[in-house]
Amino acid sequence: MSMFRRAERRKAKLRLAITGPAGSGKTYGALLIAFGIGGKIALLDTENGSGDLYSSLGEYDVCSLSAPFTIQKYIDAIRDAENSGYDTLIIDSISAEWAGTGGLLSLHTQLTSSNRTNSFAAWGQITPKHNAFIDAMTGSRLHIIATIRSKTEYAQIQNERGKTEVRKMGFGLVQRDGIDYEFTTVFDLSMEHTVSVSKDRTSIFDGQVFTITEDTGRVLKEWLDTGIDAPLVDNTPASAADKRRLYDAYMKLFDDDPQNAAARAQETMTAITGGKGSKDWTVDDIRKLEADLASR
Repeated sequence: MSMFRRAERRKAKLRLAITGPAGSGKTYGALLIAFGIGGKIALLDTENGSGDLYSSLGEYDVCSLSAPFTIQKYIDAIRDAENSGYDTLIIDSISAEWAGTGGLLSLHTQLTSSNRTNSFAAWGQITPKHNAFIDAMTGSRLHIIATIRSKTEYAQIQNERGKTEVRKMGFGLVQRDGIDYEFTTVFDLSMEHTVSVSKDRTSIFDGQVFTITEDTGRVLKEWLDTGIDAPLVDNTPASAADKRRLYDAYMKLFDDDPQNAAARAQETMTAITGGKGSKDWTVDDIRKLEADLASR
């Protein structure tokens, strides 16, 4: 039997990034889109309580995340949102995971300080952690809207009256290069709160410049719900190769005590996967174990 199948349009979950400099309206726009999609909304706030400022817009729940902005805090919040029955999770923002206090750039500095390790080896430790965070987002059962700060610069431009003025602009994202590949659609907000689209696999917004409203969310929801039901990936049985890779990784983790390494590895994996034995592990269990390894 062939490994290939006929391509078909399937229902999907939203993977939207909203980028822009401070003050461009990322949080506000994310909430409007979430209200347009409908359902139960959660907001993960890394912006010093800004998530509560828009409570007049409608009902949503907030989880405030404070420094240090470790990978495990993000992953735990995503899992909590999934287990609590939310439909949409706004992560505001994912820049702190990369460049915030205790984020991955801070970890890189920590690993390379005092010549404990070189930069290349440090990235070898950081990349799996970042990948675990990406996997938690892209593999989530929820609609995900992630805001990303852009670096702020000032530029002289000619306004509509032909006069030169200085405006704050966003150039480059405060995140790892290539983060935009992980999203279906990327909205870039200006200081005038208008959106241009740098990536759009939906083809809905190609070439448009617009202002975000709840209708933006409703249009996205219609596109997401078009097609056949997607398979339940989270319940797919884990492969033998995945199980062996993780078992070997936990054995290595506990090799400071070789005599008890196997027992400790099995005990840890059983606890994380809710008492399951390896023969019953699903893809979701594998993700949880990989997240645990990345946090150590």
